[in-house]
Amino acid sequence: MPKTTHTHPSLESLFLSQYLQDAWDDYLRSLTRETFPCWDYIVLTASDEHQAEGFRKQLKQRQVSGFLPGRTHFHVIPDPEGRRVGSGGATLNVLRSLVEETKTEDFGNLRILVIHSGGDSRRVPQYSALGKLFSPVPRVLPNGRPSTLFDEFLVAMSGVAGRIREGMLLLSGDVLLLFNPLQIDFSGEGAAVLSFKADVETGKNHGVYLKNDDDNVAEFLHKQTVETLKEKGAVNNRGCVDIDTGAVIFSPGILRALYSLVKKDPERFVNEKVRLNLYGDFQYPMATGATLESFLREKSEGEYCRELEEARRAVWYALHPFCMKLLRLAPAQFIHFGTTGEVLELMDTGVESYAGLGWSRCVSSSINDGAAAGYMSILSSGAECGKGVYLEVSSAGPGARIGNRTILSFVDVGDEVVPDDVVLHALKRRDGKFVARIYGTHDNPKEGKEGSFLGTSLEGFVKANALKESEIWDSQEHTLWTARLYPVCDTIREAIKASLNVHAMAWGRGDVAVWRSSERTSLQAGFYDADPDALIAWEKRMGELVQMDALEKLIQAGRPVSDVQGLFPEGRLTLIQRQWMEGRLASADYRDRMRLNYYIGKALGGAEGERYIAHCFHAVQEAVLNSAAEQWKEEAVRRIVHKECIVELPLRLNWGGGWSDTPPYCYENGGTVLNAAVLLNGKKPVTVRLTALEEKKIVLSSGDMGVYGEFCHIEELQDAGDPYDPYVLQKAALMACGIIPKHGGDLETILCHMGAGFQMDTEVVGVPKGSGLGTSSILAAACVKALCAFTATPCTPQEIYRHVLVMEQIMSTGGGWQDQVGGLTPGIKFITTMPGRSQDIHVESVRMAAESLEELNARLILIYTGQRRLARNLLRDVVGRYIGNEPETVTALNEIQRLAALMRFELERGHIDDFAHLLSQHWELSKKIDGGSSNTLIEHIFSTVEDLIEGRMICGAGGGGFLQAIVKKGVGKDSVRDRLMDVFQDAGIEVWDCRLV
Repeated sequence: MPKTTHTHPSLESLFLSQYLQDAWDDYLRSLTRETFPCWDYIVLTASDEHQAEGFRKQLKQRQVSGFLPGRTHFHVIPDPEGRRVGSGGATLNVLRSLVEETKTEDFGNLRILVIHSGGDSRRVPQYSALGKLFSPVPRVLPNGRPSTLFDEFLVAMSGVAGRIREGMLLLSGDVLLLFNPLQIDFSGEGAAVLSFKADVETGKNHGVYLKNDDDNVAEFLHKQTVETLKEKGAVNNRGCVDIDTGAVIFSPGILRALYSLVKKDPERFVNEKVRLNLYGDFQYPMATGATLESFLREKSEGEYCRELEEARRAVWYALHPFCMKLLRLAPAQFIHFGTTGEVLELMDTGVESYAGLGWSRCVSSSINDGAAAGYMSILSSGAECGKGVYLEVSSAGPGARIGNRTILSFVDVGDEVVPDDVVLHALKRRDGKFVARIYGTHDNPKEGKEGSFLGTSLEGFVKANALKESEIWDSQEHTLWTARLYPVCDTIREAIKASLNVHAMAWGRGDVAVWRSSERTSLQAGFYDADPDALIAWEKRMGELVQMDALEKLIQAGRPVSDVQGLFPEGRLTLIQRQWMEGRLASADYRDRMRLNYYIGKALGGAEGERYIAHCFHAVQEAVLNSAAEQWKEEAVRRIVHKECIVELPLRLNWGGGWSDTPPYCYENGGTVLNAAVLLNGKKPVTVRLTALEEKKIVLSSGDMGVYGEFCHIEELQDAGDPYDPYVLQKAALMACGIIPKHGGDLETILCHMGAGFQMDTEVVGVPKGSGLGTSSILAAACVKALCAFTATPCTPQEIYRHVLVMEQIMSTGGGWQDQVGGLTPGIKFITTMPGRSQDIHVESVRMAAESLEELNARLILIYTGQRRLARNLLRDVVGRYIGNEPETVTALNEIQRLAALMRFELERGHIDDFAHLLSQHWELSKKIDGGSSNTLIEHIFSTVEDLIEGRMICGAGGGGFLQAIVKKGVGKDSVRDRLMDVFQDAGIEVWDCRLV
């Protein structure tokens, strides 16, 4: 497991919080401030050119994105010719490269950071392809990027450069050291090692420093027993030691001394036989109590040989003159990234210990809480997942079954069953083929054939399947690392299937013949054969798909659309994300299409987002039109049977439940509305007149709009998508009633079948535009009713309601069904529908005693505001907030239906005051649904007459048009009229005469 110091929890949390903020601030300064002290060079060492190539690509990706300091030179230096030369040999190789780069052997005035990261990650093979240095760290950086070990190094060390005037800081690539840079006090002479207190049990597995009275290192005790550490006096009375963190600072003097070793004969020190170690071979000689004899007896990284002894002697004489200062850091965090089993333990429960670092079980992943740990991964809601599972840059789709204590790494699992206690890791090779590797979470690839493998051993695997060792190994090293176990396949799906067959073979249930017939490769080969571009592209792809899956899960969970803010900081979808959208939309019903488009649109914002929002409302429009088409009764021939037909309709007052009649709300929840038909100035204001013509043409006119148009071509009549077209309503009625088709056809032929041309005159008399009294929908209903009567087409009220809904969608205005019901059916109505696309509108007359009805008529007033507001504009906003699951809107929409039922109850009891109070409650809810339904003028009007009225409400969507109120008992309408005249005088704000039909 990763190791850490043990300080007081509250102090440690305080330190970590402050440290992280300071380190991030320093990192941002390194990106933006020319005067901020930066590293002149940051050097990564690599095992070979393959690994170095992967490192460079990762650096390039960050450089292009602006995440690397521009004044710092980044270099990746592999071991020469891929031969393992040890961390000391790699350090000498770095010095040679820097001399070639800088053209100086002085190293003065240079700040150099070296991260030794040249391991092949045998204990965590899933990281070998790109290197452990770029392995995941379970936190999101403040700029929203999922972090890696390299990113943590870069941030953590940004402030350290300013504490070193010149010299080289060397770090171990698998140890993350977090501390306050202000703790560094380096004189610039000799060397300094960074250390902190750790318990002796931890210390025995690392290096331990023994300090002298001058704060210099007296002895360097590398991987000694607890007894030896105690005998040496390295353990204090609390059982702690000064641990080697892998961080050491070399002055320019030491760098010159080291470079002198390789200046003339580099092969003598940099080779795979000598394999000098940065810690055991370079630090040991600088301990004041060290002797040459003890140094030569120190355990070596490779086999002890004459060449190593000669190299150590030269190193001793070069470095022994220097002292090594011990810098104790407190508090600090020391986190070692070790084995696969430790990674799984860390991600499952261990991250809790690092909550102060912002670490989390789920990083940039779309995984339901507690289902699994994840890093840039997707766990489908339809997948079954065991306990202790970690997904890393992976996806588990619907139907996948993942066993307990399992790691998925860089893999996409469909309906496969992944066993318990395994790592399943996939990679794409440079030749374009795929390999999926499977091994146990606690298998050690360094072990031989007796070591564990998938619950058995490699030896057991060979015997269980009657294999020859030559079928597994083609080298002298018989380890899991070198075992050729994994078939090479053409596709990732085939590779996953083949790896699961390897697991089955371990248990004696696999297909040996298929395995034998395959080209096979080893864990080691993955280190060399992996395509770094493909791995980086896969990681990018997963990050993009995580965003989409997270958005989809937000929708499925009914989360508000505001939760998607910041999900797509680029303000656009990538190619992969657009393809994901196309796939989802192709199989989605209208509900999923509208919400997916709406949420995407809101997440993207701008012009791109508006396009998706338009697609959302188009999905609603299609749902209404398709629903109508499913119930449409096709007539063989529509013939004009009357020379003239006139339809007159009243207007409607909305009282309760408005908005609940609008698709898609009513489709998903049903609707409940209370409204009433009303005369204005004693008249039915809406009139439609149809007149037969001898000429084969259609004439459309509107008396209140002052327009007249003759149409001889069908295409002109089918153009009905512009709500500002003065003929749009009549055109929509012709299409909704089947007089003309939406597309195609010939007007002269149609009129010949009908027996004549005709003229449609519409007029709304004495009603200002944007009145809020349902004028346009009632006019649409009058058109439908007139056309059906004109052609003697049977049409029930239900069919008229549905036709008007279709018209609203044809005109792109949207809208519900309450207006047409309110105008077509006289009296006060309680109107309900059940959820479903087929809205079966149930209309009940509200029964009131004659005296109660007369009282209501006497106390009901309409106040004209003098302002106009188009319902189309706000309809889109309100419906959008419902589609976006905004809690206040959804709650209010549900509540207004309850109020509608209570209003009916109070009216039927004759309790006009209680009805008025409910009307005011509804008004408050309406403002929550749409803040624009009120404004300063409306509030001023209501406050002007507040002492005269018992209840108040807007008409329609509000924001203008008419207001309605119930005056107090005993208050005449003239009192309200006079009050308004006194305050507003001739501004057009006045009481209009209205009466319930």
